[in-house]
Amino acid sequence: MSSQPKKLSFIASTGPEAQSGLEELVRLYGNVPTEEADVIVALGGDGFMLQTLRETINTGKSVYGMNRGSVGFLMNNYRTEKLHDRIEAAVENEFHPLKMTTTNEDGSTSIALAINEVYLFRQSYQAAKLKVEIDGHVRLEELICDGLMIATPAGSTAYNLSAHGPILPLEAPLLAMTPVSAFRPRRWRGALLPNHVCVDLDILEPDKRPVNAVADNVEVKSVLHVRVAQSAEVTARILSDPDHSWSDRILAEQFNN
Repeated sequence: MSSQPKKLSFIASTGPEAQSGLEELVRLYGNVPTEEADVIVALGGDGFMLQTLRETINTGKSVYGMNRGSVGFLMNNYRTEKLHDRIEAAVENEFHPLKMTTTNEDGSTSIALAINEVYLFRQSYQAAKLKVEIDGHVRLEELICDGLMIATPAGSTAYNLSAHGPILPLEAPLLAMTPVSAFRPRRWRGALLPNHVCVDLDILEPDKRPVNAVADNVEVKSVLHVRVAQSAEVTARILSDPDHSWSDRILAEQFNN
């Protein structure tokens, strides 16, 4: 006896291509409320996929994305035929996002999750000045730079790659720490960190050199201290076609010109 098809909930970004795809797929397959679905089908680009993954964290629901945006690195190709079969054959990847905890200039604290990266960047014309501590050990007393990011394997092909950081295989238990325009130490090009470490970043001279912090697309202004650690108790699930898996895509990026 064949198994019952998974219940699908279709959601889309506000772009016209995503909205037209939503109408087409709902007409073909129907639509159930998100809370009743087994799988969330997200139509849009990478930004919408990251938003959807954050909204479905720890719900037990998997997200199957189809590209109706621009880059669509995190998405599967858009096709309308045999969608239930594609989802049944899809490979599921589980991710534990980074947890960013900030202490802010106004005395408040903020917490945000990042599937791609946590990024600190200078707020003014003055370069940022940071102290970098890993698991309680100071590794850089003073890093002067335009910015510093900590990227997951999933995010290593995004902003991290544009900043000349390393591409990490999806299965690698690593994080990439990558500076942006490091001025001192001038030759420092970043580091590979075990994914279980806790990173503490102190902003030095914050009045003169204010710094903002971003977890994916959640920005916190004028931070004084940032702690970054993998959130083992939080899980996001993404589905990819077996002939277009996330692991294959990340591997292929290392051989692109």
